[in-house]
Amino acid sequence: MNTLKIDYKNIFYPPGGILMWIIIYLELITFGMALVAFVYYGHQEPEVFHQSRLQLNITFGAINTVFLLTSGFFMAIAVHQFKEKNIAKSSFYFKMTMLGGLFFLILKSVEYYHKIESGISLETNMFFSFYWMLTAFHLIHVIMGMVILILTNYGMTKKNSDTVTEDVQACAAFWHMCDLIWLLLFPILYLIF
Repeated sequence: MNTLKIDYKNIFYPPGGILMWIIIYLELITFGMALVAFVYYGHQEPEVFHQSRLQLNITFGAINTVFLLTSGFFMAIAVHQFKEKNIAKSSFYFKMTMLGGLFFLILKSVEYYHKIESGISLETNMFFSFYWMLTAFHLIHVIMGMVILILTNYGMTKKNSDTVTEDVQACAAFWHMCDLIWLLLFPILYLIF
């Protein structure tokens, strides 16, 4: 019986598989539409959006950007090490990626705590409605990414692992999507208005 062999070097078969890229494109389109709506409403209420943006902690946002970009760098190294069959090194960089994600989650939780303590909620105004929805939706993606990282790392380090390059690449693609979405959210929410 012939088995179908996927040619991973084929330009029409993206790293991590076509299904993962369909999910990534759908997520980017969803966030993109929300950001377009945010900009639209920002032009309707420029003073409210400007005063609201000034209540955000740019330092926290910038540090979280560094956390995610650094973790994305470690993820790229993890994929490279996996391809080189250096499973122990790949696992180490997976853990470094997760550490960056954990730091992001902790700092974002501190930021949320300060907002709640200040009485800032979804109902405060249109700016903060978008802020809470966009950042919470992104936070859910980071948590999902962390779960995927943990499961993939566990799968590749166990005895008789059946983890293949496509699994690791799919994990990396999802994590890099989280990075990319934050790179869109941070300047638009924290810097522009």
